[in-house]
Amino acid sequence: MICMETINKVRTRHFVQGKNISEIARELNLSRNTVKKYLKDDYPLAYQREKQPKPLLGSFHSQLLDMLNHDAKLPVHRRRTAKRLFAMLQELGYQGAYDSVQRSVKAFKGNKTALASKAFVPLSFAIAEVCQFDWSHETVNIAGIEQRVKVAHFRLAYSRAYFVVAYPNERLEMLLDAHNRAFAFFGGVPQKMIYDNLKTVVDAVLRGKSRDFNKRFMAMANHYVFEPIACTPASGWEKGQVESQVRFLRNNLFLPMPSFDSLEALNDWLALRCTQLAATHQHPDLTELTVAQVFEQEKSSLRAINMPFDGYTQEVKRVNTTSCIIIDRNRYSVPVEYVNQALSVHLSADQVSIYDKVKGLVARHPRCFERNQFIFDVWHYVPLLKEKPGAFRDGLPFKHIPLPESINRVKTALMKHSGGDKDFIDLLLQIPEQGMQTIEVVCELVLSYGTITGAIVHNELQRLLDQNQPNDIIVSEALHLTCDPIADPARYDSLWASGVAL
Repeated sequence: MICMETINKVRTRHFVQGKNISEIARELNLSRNTVKKYLKDDYPLAYQREKQPKPLLGSFHSQLLDMLNHDAKLPVHRRRTAKRLFAMLQELGYQGAYDSVQRSVKAFKGNKTALASKAFVPLSFAIAEVCQFDWSHETVNIAGIEQRVKVAHFRLAYSRAYFVVAYPNERLEMLLDAHNRAFAFFGGVPQKMIYDNLKTVVDAVLRGKSRDFNKRFMAMANHYVFEPIACTPASGWEKGQVESQVRFLRNNLFLPMPSFDSLEALNDWLALRCTQLAATHQHPDLTELTVAQVFEQEKSSLRAINMPFDGYTQEVKRVNTTSCIIIDRNRYSVPVEYVNQALSVHLSADQVSIYDKVKGLVARHPRCFERNQFIFDVWHYVPLLKEKPGAFRDGLPFKHIPLPESINRVKTALMKHSGGDKDFIDLLLQIPEQGMQTIEVVCELVLSYGTITGAIVHNELQRLLDQNQPNDIIVSEALHLTCDPIADPARYDSLWASGVAL
């Protein structure tokens, strides 16, 4: 096989310079047959072997095909590589080269790709008609820790405007919150939303396009008045725009890996970058306009938002003996009066709200996505100190009570005395009743005396509370004295003489 430069010399000498085959063969040191071959119009460009021999693979070829057919039914990340298949064949007794196995694997994948290739019909969408949704998994650095986040992607099909927001997981409350953020970002709601058959969206795939949608998801769809559409299974081309958006934004937003102090800071940056990219990228159809300019045209046609959807999911949980409700392996405290009672828990993307059916909201905490954490409000446990004062010294909620400096100084002074912990507990129990500001004033007065004891703290508190009582007592006119009483000891003597028992 000679190189392309030599072929060019052969054909140039013959067709341009007019030399015959013998002359060309002598000049280029080639055989006459070689010159003849490359002077033909259908001369071969490269040698291709019609059949690759696999002498040692032999009977192992069928076993290799069985492994490849088995792997073809699995997700991509679970399929074995050619090296792994080669190692497994060696365990079965194969003594041939790795190249034979690699060529067989490549040929198998090539055939599958050829069979899987299909033709697609170009899609068209009206203005404000469709928005497509999808999830992607990305790697980011949050507060110095590298971690995987789930990114919700939204794509308006007409203007190609996009919006992304990151979450710790893909649960339903995250999906609901993502829609609230996306519709607020777009400034309105499209007529239809297209999804995969997500478990958080679709409870059951029925015949054809029929779906049994999640009830809480449908509550959101009814609130915003859009029509949810689930794709045909394994037909991602039905929402091809958002599928390609995942790759595009991964390259532009997540490579290199972004680093932020918090997830909120990351999401603020993502929203800003979506706006910047839309302003600089050309619209694929309306090539004279940018994505942002076409989006401004579409924005006015989106349905206006009256109010955001309350995107929470609800569970019923029983309060354990430590006055906590367990959610995702984390403990959230409630007032001790609800121990062993069932309460309603509302889970949103960033909060845990706990409700009693009679009293309403009883506790609210920021949501934690770590594991085995204790999220508490110390004032939930303070009333328990009346019955269990010994828990004050070693109780986990009381290790770091958020108190003003003056109260902490009084606490330090009281704890140095015998029984001082009980004196401080008495003071602590007054805070929910009298208010933090009142107790802070009492402690400042006590500190000014120089000597701090439980009795002084108690007396100062009583004095302050007595000052708050009304001073003027209204006395009825009928009770007023009309004349001053006269001191007359003779009246007592007269009673004594009469024998009246005194």
